[in-house]
Amino acid sequence: MEMNMGNNGGVSGDEREGSDSRNGKRAWRRHTTRQIQQLEAYFKNCPNPDESQRRQLSNELGLELKQIKFWFQNKRSQTKAQNERVDNSFLRSESERMHCENMAMKEALKNVICPACGGPPFGEEERRRNLLKLQMENAKLREERERVSALLAKCLGKSIPPVHGDSMEIMAPKQRLGSPALDLDLNAGTSDRVSLPFQLEGIPELEKALMCKTAAGAFDELSRLLRIDAPLWTTTNPDGRFIIHRDSYEKLFPRTNHFNTLNARIESSRSAGTVPINALSLVETFLDVSKWVEFFPTIVNKASIIEVLQTGLQGNRHGALQLMFEQLHILSPLVPPREFYFLRLCQQPVPGTWVIVDVSYDCFNEANSPFRAWKLPSGCMIQEMPNGYSKVTWVEHVEVDDKIQTHKLYRDLICGNAAAYGAERWIVILERMCERIVFSFGETSPTGDIEAMCSAQGKRNVMELSHRMVRNFCATLSMSRKLDFPLASEGNNSGVRVSVRKSCESGQPGGMIVSAATSLWLPLPPWTVFSFFKDERTRMQWDILSNGNPIHKLTDIPIGANPANSITVIQPLADKNMLMLQESCTDGLGSLVVYAALDMRTMKAAISGDDPSVIPILPSGFVISGDGRPHNGNRNARSGGSLLTVALQILISTSTSCSSSSSGEFNMESIATVNTLISSTVQKIKFALNCSDLD
Repeated sequence: MEMNMGNNGGVSGDEREGSDSRNGKRAWRRHTTRQIQQLEAYFKNCPNPDESQRRQLSNELGLELKQIKFWFQNKRSQTKAQNERVDNSFLRSESERMHCENMAMKEALKNVICPACGGPPFGEEERRRNLLKLQMENAKLREERERVSALLAKCLGKSIPPVHGDSMEIMAPKQRLGSPALDLDLNAGTSDRVSLPFQLEGIPELEKALMCKTAAGAFDELSRLLRIDAPLWTTTNPDGRFIIHRDSYEKLFPRTNHFNTLNARIESSRSAGTVPINALSLVETFLDVSKWVEFFPTIVNKASIIEVLQTGLQGNRHGALQLMFEQLHILSPLVPPREFYFLRLCQQPVPGTWVIVDVSYDCFNEANSPFRAWKLPSGCMIQEMPNGYSKVTWVEHVEVDDKIQTHKLYRDLICGNAAAYGAERWIVILERMCERIVFSFGETSPTGDIEAMCSAQGKRNVMELSHRMVRNFCATLSMSRKLDFPLASEGNNSGVRVSVRKSCESGQPGGMIVSAATSLWLPLPPWTVFSFFKDERTRMQWDILSNGNPIHKLTDIPIGANPANSITVIQPLADKNMLMLQESCTDGLGSLVVYAALDMRTMKAAISGDDPSVIPILPSGFVISGDGRPHNGNRNARSGGSLLTVALQILISTSTSCSSSSSGEFNMESIATVNTLISSTVQKIKFALNCSDLD
């Protein structure tokens, strides 16, 4: 039985003198301060020592074994009593708080009103009608779920577990690490036609006036962000990026947060660069949505001009104002895109200088917007330079609440810093695209066996075809908003996502196309991974089209000063009629390797001047980036490595009909084949890079 220590923590229950007893009673003696300190320190690490530990303490402190034993018993009892008092106090305060909240909610319910109109709450009749509507929608969803479950059962041998009860989960199940998923998109394509999340039916004049006022205020704020350095901007360590100093900013621009959740955050960044393009031409690129998407295919997935509010002055576009929609992505199906409805205003404050500002605008006046990103005044200043060059200073400033929706693999890259969607990324893409244009009209000639076939126009045709290949590849990776169904797979970091779409568009093979993509982490620097895919000598280790045979590089077209940025035409030695068009590009924030198979006749037609936009092409490839974490030297620790996205596309039928059809018409075995194919490709890549032990 343990004994209480009382108020004197240094007194033991067995601290009595036996030899100095008087009147039959033993005298008490107190532990020394040193003994108590050592016992307390030992108790923190080991509150319940065994016999050998007590014996060691007895020798060190000069105490009897019973004294050591009873001291620890008493100390444990005292600690337990203290903890119970703290817990009781906390529970008592929580109970009082919950009681107060309960009383407040009861009072609020007495005066409840309809949030939409401010009137009295719904009556019993309205409730019945709403309940009936929800039950009908629920029945439709249940039928749809059972239909898809039956289709999956044909391929996988098992269906989705049935849903019990009167309610049904409408949201997609959460994606888990190691739990692959199948995405079905039976009528999707990569059309330039943009489907907006919400539609506007005309904009009232009063609303247009408010838009003009909002854009003008955003222009004033962005102008100050571009003009002022310290204390409004500060640098981060160790990368030295420019970010906004929050206290200084809020003193100049008081505002309320758009999101009120614990995971909401502010991303800010500024970067600058000089690019070989005329300033006015660059301004026109920003105001022409088709050119905007063409220029930034690796970050802008979709864009549309909803309404032109002001066309601007002819000759310099001063005062042009547009209401736009855009969807931004970072080229992984695991990361949900960022969507904005925003105003874009172009101003020319002084000759030779333009400022283009973007700012989010709530077109629908919805308090609970489904969008998880809000663009604060952002944009760029374009300054005319000699010799047709332009200096561009870019500012990105957004409020986001996407941490929960972001997959764990990408959480450090997306939520840990602003690099993924930051100003630096826009600048490096702009520099690379402008450099590509210069090389397309430059005197640099292709090298290799088919050099004689590539005239200046032929080179530009191949570059245009390759650019469309990259743009189509980037568009196929937007799989993050489809329903997920669990599939069986092993050795995968994130699972495989499969999308099925019917294509009947010009520039793509007609028929049913299956796209599969997966993302994984590798303990290697991004440049090492990119060099592996770029090297034609290692291609047979992962490329299914080469079938394990070596390949021969026929020609190489440079598209930038960096030798790694190039368009390559390669040929598997096992098939003299098949060629592969490949584009590789890299910068400080990521790399791309995109390729597609073409026959010799199609390639010659492209080189000789056929319209590249009508040549059918079905790209696959890889996206490589850093993982957003510092390198710690531990190969097995998930830090300082690379994030790799692998995407494959296969034509499974050649039907030319574009009419809608039942989802059961496509071959589910083909989907399983593609899933197996991409899993096999990932395993080959891991083996070749000596990373198989990560499974």
